[in-house]
Amino acid sequence: MKNAKLPPNAALIVAGGRGSRAGAGLPKQYRTLPGHYALGQPGQTVLGASLRAFIAHQQISGVQVVIHEDDKELYQNVINSLETRDKLYEPVCGGAERQDSVLAGLEALQAHKPKQVLVHDAARPFVNAGLIDRCLTAIGSAHGAVPAIAVTETLKRAEAGLITETVSRDGLWRAQTPQAFNFMALLAAHRAAPPGLTDDAAVAELAGMQLALVAGDPNNIKITHEADFTPRIAVPRTGQGFDVHRFDDEGTAETVMLGGMPIPHNRRIIGHSDADLVLHAITDALYGAIAEGDIGAHFPPSDASNKDRASVDFLSHAAERVTAAGCRIVHIDITVIGEAPKIQPHRTAMAQNIAGLLHLDAQAVSVKATTTEGLGFTGRGEGLAAQALATVVPLEAS
Repeated sequence: MKNAKLPPNAALIVAGGRGSRAGAGLPKQYRTLPGHYALGQPGQTVLGASLRAFIAHQQISGVQVVIHEDDKELYQNVINSLETRDKLYEPVCGGAERQDSVLAGLEALQAHKPKQVLVHDAARPFVNAGLIDRCLTAIGSAHGAVPAIAVTETLKRAEAGLITETVSRDGLWRAQTPQAFNFMALLAAHRAAPPGLTDDAAVAELAGMQLALVAGDPNNIKITHEADFTPRIAVPRTGQGFDVHRFDDEGTAETVMLGGMPIPHNRRIIGHSDADLVLHAITDALYGAIAEGDIGAHFPPSDASNKDRASVDFLSHAAERVTAAGCRIVHIDITVIGEAPKIQPHRTAMAQNIAGLLHLDAQAVSVKATTTEGLGFTGRGEGLAAQALATVVPLEAS
């Protein structure tokens, strides 16, 4: 595996458990996710979804998986279904407890000399790029970073089936994975730790490591019980966006902004902002999916601060509004309409850039282009148009 240019961040996926609470049958990490839980990958397994998230992330250089010694064939079936396996190291077998398995994975990773490591439970298949980003960013100011969700329910302590106490929820958080750490510090902490600790943060705390708390993701659930394999029904939402801009005279530009990146072209695209009509169409599609108007409603051209503004600002705001509406973006489809510039040579880079801006897998963004056979204003080369569709799903469905 060759990833010398990537940052020295490794992921350690713990997949050696038996998952008895998930009912009879295969260990839960090798079971197929049902329906729309499959994240656009029919037949996707719990472990497969976790692996895809880390393999696709641009800040992860290698992925170490810890499996049960009886699951080698099951693991091979999972990785055979992946589109790319270039970041995967050879798996190692874990121990009787999770803590033993993590230590086995860390020992194996030492040969690859990572600077930082993210430890993740394979049973959390809905981890996304944004959560990974937050963990890696926070570790810059601490020895580790733990994503968590504030406890909102009232907590009760009970004995023999009777409530004995109401526990204050102030300052209580539900820890998630991935948990990010300085690699050598975590390895030393695990080597010295007593048995019986429930997560890597507990191991790190005992070693005196300073841990930052970062925002978790409500969608980052852990598959634990048999009922978790039955998705709750919720309806996906689709929004449509369309934008048009005129071209200036020839020789007025060397590049134009499309999809958040410069594309070679000799005619400036005229617009109030940076005139990135691809991002404008996507932005309007996102607003439409949650019924929140359009760009003009949020960033009116009458506001002087929007003059020449980067369209990535509009896109980021729309994505934040989707999250605030309790939804998650799952797919973007864009069609650029015009004679020039030619989009085909830049399709892949544009899709990857948009996916990065929205913290999506590259497979979740489609970029296409077409002409109008010489008809209309685009056919005459007077301007360019873009049409976008955005699909979002409520968090309880995703």
